[in-house]
Amino acid sequence: MFVVTGNRLLDGIVVYLASGHAWVEDLKLSHCFESQEEAQAALDVQIDMVVSLEVIPVAKDDLGDVVASGLRERIRAEGPTINPFASIDLVRRFDVVAK
Repeated sequence: MFVVTGNRLLDGIVVYLASGHAWVEDLKLSHCFESQEEAQAALDVQIDMVVSLEVIPVAKDDLGDVVASGLRERIRAEGPTINPFASIDLVRRFDVVAK
């Protein structure tokens, strides 16, 4: 299975082509094409405010939800693979208490 993805021109958010030629931010709501050729044909007729259009392979998980097949696309769909703040102590420490 394949889906069409890109980035919304106005804010750079990752979007996916859904039924009715609408763009959605959730991969699970995207329209799945059976072949890469079908997805490419849908991509070729898009004139919306979306850039960096491409066809990506996807699969369905045990719950039937659409998931990206590759790591790059999983990161684009789900966000960073680590918590960037996990190793940073965000609490300031002061030796002197203000009066």
